[in-house]
Amino acid sequence: MIEKTTRINFLFDFYQSLLTDKQRSYMELYYLDDLSLGEIAEEYEISRQAVYDNIRRTEMMLEEYETKLNLFEKFQQRQQLILELEERIQKGQSPAQLGEIIEQLKSVE
Repeated sequence: MIEKTTRINFLFDFYQSLLTDKQRSYMELYYLDDLSLGEIAEEYEISRQAVYDNIRRTEMMLEEYETKLNLFEKFQQRQQLILELEERIQKGQSPAQLGEIIEQLKSVE
């Protein structure tokens, strides 16, 4: 569950501007503020089921955006390459060897 929550939080960070105000609000309350479906339903005076349906639809939309745009995947690739670059620097590798990683970083599009 933690893995899914972390993924959704990253996707939300990348794609929240593509969501409606209501979708953004529900996702913030549920994932960032850790409110229950019941608490969100009470705040908006709607059913728990309506909140649940909206959150699930929004999660699917975020996954669709990621499928099309790959912003999170590219972020993960860059993070991995940065870690590798840091490791190589600590090992004292030559500028040419470091240049390989830098070129890989530049090619992540």
